[in-house]
Amino acid sequence: MIRIEGAVVALVLVGAGAGTAAEPIAPDQVERLANLIKPRAGEEKWQRIPWLTNLWEARKQAAADGKPILLWEMDGHPLGCV
Repeated sequence: MIRIEGAVVALVLVGAGAGTAAEPIAPDQVERLANLIKPRAGEEKWQRIPWLTNLWEARKQAAADGKPILLWEMDGHPLGCV
């Protein structure tokens, strides 16, 4: 019984903080924060790779170049469980 009561108290305490909103961002902080999270030069090198979306064409090119294939495959919605 004590374990159940402890679990209920823990859930109530966790749930109590879940409904509180974060402090709004001050207008004078927006530009600083945007610059902080914006990707810098050189951080997006993966975009310069000539990715292929056709597996057969990628296989032919990889065979011709003597290189392996990186197959990125996922099931479901690309943004996760929405």
